[in-house]
Amino acid sequence: MNKDFGKVVLTNWGSIITYIKIAGGMVYLAAVIDWYSKAVLSWRISNTMDTALVMDILDEALLKYGKPEIFNTDQGSQYTSYVHTQKLKDNGIIISMDGVGRATDNIAIERFWRSAKVERIYLNQYNHSSLHKYFTL
Repeated sequence: MNKDFGKVVLTNWGSIITYIKIAGGMVYLAAVIDWYSKAVLSWRISNTMDTALVMDILDEALLKYGKPEIFNTDQGSQYTSYVHTQKLKDNGIIISMDGVGRATDNIAIERFWRSAKVERIYLNQYNHSSLHKYFTL
């Protein structure tokens, strides 16, 4: 018996910025992750934590994978900027932002960064270029 029970599948992406101390300073890492598959859809390493960083990863993910129904972020100024929120609105994407101090609202990407840091990054002495190689494997 084949019945369609009207299964609804939502696509929900999340993004946050994290930082890593490396020799000579600090770098910022940002990624877009699909909540269902936990796949990293796009990512960047930058010396600056600015709107360009989050727009680059959003634009790449949209270009490669289409658009999600919901996009979740924290309330950082990069994600609340006009250019970022307008891009989501222009694409008909529902904007979801974590509550203040609620890292668990975006647990998929929080967990990804924690695992990457604890299991690999903190155990090795990375510089900017070797960090880039780590994420492209």
